[in-house]
Amino acid sequence: MHPWIYDHYVDPILYDTGYNPVNTVTWALLLGGMILLLLRLFRRLEIAIDERFVLATVPYILAGASLRVVEDAELVAAPLKYLLITPLIYFLAAVATLAGLLLSRWALGERWIFGYAVVGLAWTATNLALLATLGVESPWTPFAILAIGSAATLAVAAAGLKLKIALLSGRPNLLIIFAHMFDAASTYVGVDWFGYVEKHVVPSLLIDLAGTALVMFPLKLLILIPVLALVERALRDDPSLESLTRLALLTLGLAPAVRNTIRLTLGI
Repeated sequence: MHPWIYDHYVDPILYDTGYNPVNTVTWALLLGGMILLLLRLFRRLEIAIDERFVLATVPYILAGASLRVVEDAELVAAPLKYLLITPLIYFLAAVATLAGLLLSRWALGERWIFGYAVVGLAWTATNLALLATLGVESPWTPFAILAIGSAATLAVAAAGLKLKIALLSGRPNLLIIFAHMFDAASTYVGVDWFGYVEKHVVPSLLIDLAGTALVMFPLKLLILIPVLALVERALRDDPSLESLTRLALLTLGLAPAVRNTIRLTLGI
């Protein structure tokens, strides 16, 4: 294998060393490709990608995030543990989610959406039960993170109402904004309060420059608001693609937020 490929792709997976500019761009392109492939599959299966579907998929985001912590806690040995590291865990989570969806459709017919959500909740509960055996190190941490993330979301919503910015007031957008404010709060608490280290390239650079992870809040908004505006304008004629893109944005915020929060709570 070429050393360049090993250094930029294989080594970060084998040793969980984080992100670099090359694999960051690559994983982003893979995510875009996955969205398009899933869109084709859902259309073939005649699955409506609406708000009910997005909410029913949230348990699978929680399951994937908590499964990532299983690897952080070293509860799985090599080589299986490599499946739980980015980007392989995204493919694993996608396959498991599709399996839950297809199983629910086969077993429940038109009422599949409820069973689909229940399977995801059961998966999440199983992961949390496994992690609970490690013991809780900091029980107050999730409440602090949720409080900070919620306060930041309310501030954004209030600013949207005050300035009459419709983009910041709709429920779908606010859910995505909350996920990313939750992520920013978990990073802030982890870095500033517990001394953890940010692994993503740009956030790590800005945190070092600012001297605090509070910079994550404006950074998230500076990126997220233009992206949400672009999604609304560019994809308004394709509601399914728009909803699936929103689901991807929700996942990009909620998954790391949940992972960070569980790690901090358990002291991993």
